[in-house]
Amino acid sequence: MTDTAEPAETALDTDPVAALLSVLDLADSTARTTEDIFTGVSQPMPLGRVYGGQVLAQSIVAAQRTIPEGRIVHSMHGYFLRPGDSSKGITFAVDRIHDGRSFATRRTQAYQEGVPIFSMISSFQDADPGVEHQEPMPEGVPLPDELPDAEDHLTGLHPMTKRLFLDRPVDVRHVPSPIYLTVEGERVPRQAVWVRSRSALPDDPAIHRAALAYVSDLTIQESILRAHGVAWATPGLKVASLDHAMWWHRPGRVDDWLLYVQESPSARGGRGLATGRIYARDGALIASVAQEIMVRVPD
Repeated sequence: MTDTAEPAETALDTDPVAALLSVLDLADSTARTTEDIFTGVSQPMPLGRVYGGQVLAQSIVAAQRTIPEGRIVHSMHGYFLRPGDSSKGITFAVDRIHDGRSFATRRTQAYQEGVPIFSMISSFQDADPGVEHQEPMPEGVPLPDELPDAEDHLTGLHPMTKRLFLDRPVDVRHVPSPIYLTVEGERVPRQAVWVRSRSALPDDPAIHRAALAYVSDLTIQESILRAHGVAWATPGLKVASLDHAMWWHRPGRVDDWLLYVQESPSARGGRGLATGRIYARDGALIASVAQEIMVRVPD
């Protein structure tokens, strides 16, 4: 036997933002059906399960590839059907449901080993003038520079669990504080989170729209858990995203700080509904989000 050199680390191994951009760069498949076929890979995940925001963002990218130049995504509605395996590839099939004068509609199905794991319908629109208003950004929220970063809250977590937070491409700062180990403060069904990619993204607005979809699934479930004083580390806790809806209102950059305001209007029957509004730092409302989750808290 002879000694072999350790493989050199690549940028994708050490830079989570570069890894995210690689994951969003889907490949065109030579396979052809009545649908457009694309293929992609997943980010490595410590627990082996595909992150829902990733397959959501990839599905947006796949649908956008079939849209005429100038039309941009303004809404999506999707269902998470099965857990995905992050060690396996994903196939995206896009059905061109409708192309109108101003709008286009696409259905995207994400498959692993021939079985659907995510199903989405999205709508795209030409840029048009019209009436405009928005819900104002909340006042009095601490700025991200005034808040500790995630690593300051991870003392005591298992190293594998820490990787889940520290290896992700997004910096997340909670107001008032994370609920990783404990829930501090008042038990209320609301919170705010500052989010930003850990390094600069390309200027392409389509990448920022997909990255915003990626971000939208990160913490929205927590308003439900916070209301009941349930931390992520609660033994026996089971949480799974059931569906996800998102509306893009205005352009925004994910490599600049965004304020994600989240609240839960209801939880019942093992399900909880969470809604969110994503603001640019200057107060522009960038997007709105809604998600229902399955949540089972042990007695």
